[in-house]
Amino acid sequence: MESKNFIKAGILAFLLITIFLISWEAYWRSNRFPVSYNDDASLWSTKRKEVYKPADAATIFIGSSRIKYDLDIPTWQNITGEKAIQLAMVGTSPRPLLADLANDKEFRGKLIIDVTEGLFFGRNKKRTEKSAVEGIEYYKKWTPAQKFSARINYFLESQFVFLDKDKFGLNELLSEIGNPKRKGVFERPHFPKGFGLTSAQRQSFMAESFLCDTMQQKRQQQNWLITGGASDRSLGIKGDSLEMIFKEVKEAIDKIRGRGGKVLFVRTPSSGTYLETEQLVYPRQKYWDALLAYTNTPGIYFKDYPGLASFICPEWSHLKPADAIVFTKNLIEILRLEKGWNFPQNHITTLNNSKISNHGF
Repeated sequence: MESKNFIKAGILAFLLITIFLISWEAYWRSNRFPVSYNDDASLWSTKRKEVYKPADAATIFIGSSRIKYDLDIPTWQNITGEKAIQLAMVGTSPRPLLADLANDKEFRGKLIIDVTEGLFFGRNKKRTEKSAVEGIEYYKKWTPAQKFSARINYFLESQFVFLDKDKFGLNELLSEIGNPKRKGVFERPHFPKGFGLTSAQRQSFMAESFLCDTMQQKRQQQNWLITGGASDRSLGIKGDSLEMIFKEVKEAIDKIRGRGGKVLFVRTPSSGTYLETEQLVYPRQKYWDALLAYTNTPGIYFKDYPGLASFICPEWSHLKPADAIVFTKNLIEILRLEKGWNFPQNHITTLNNSKISNHGF
């Protein structure tokens, strides 16, 4: 008799949990949230292991969040016929990632480095390099059990919106309730949920709910002011500290090129107050131009090209999905025609026939 009661209780619990999960999933979908993956060290590692593809089969991207939003991976792969391997990390300097690839003697492919000055030349290494260091260490110690667990997680995350713990996890939801501000304690601002979603290829994108809501966009602009990216107007590093960064980057690039690899810098678009601050704090001549000259490396600065120069970022710092497609098409065109990058020949006609909007050449 008692065992029957346990069975009934188990069935009831299962039904209640199932109803709750279905309702929870339906709630977020009704708010126009698409499927998004947890952009954690495990997902990063799945891409890191792909860097050994032949140079004519893939391009590697490192940098910060801008290249994660601005590079539309399906567009890149459809036009070029090669893989786009996205290794950039949100809020992170690419310099540790560059050093990791430089010290990997098996890597000899094509590499594009996105430069967001405030992170690339950041003073606070503990903050700007933390995620990169942790991701690299995770990859080096990645166990078979973790790999198997990741496969299960990716399958489930591809089916359910609510499994994105960075958006819908209990800790994140509780933190949004709001606590009284404590004097002298920095409270991390909460980004709108629709701002930072992630595809299985690690491409970041904005949800329609964010793009249609100017209040959310203004809220994210305020976040950039709070975190300092769009408001800290103290001058960037200079002198010996800056030259040490140049030297570090040059040594890493020379290692890659010495093995037959190819490296290029790109400065992706920003706009509004964010761009004004960056231009004031990091004058192009002293940072971007000096970086290219010191490392003897080609680069693409968005303001130099009509096809890249006129984008307006919804929250000053990243492109919306539709603009990312146009940006990617124009970036490929510049790489092919001006920078001498070769792509599989059978995809050249695809590129030539691709319709580029009036942002283009």
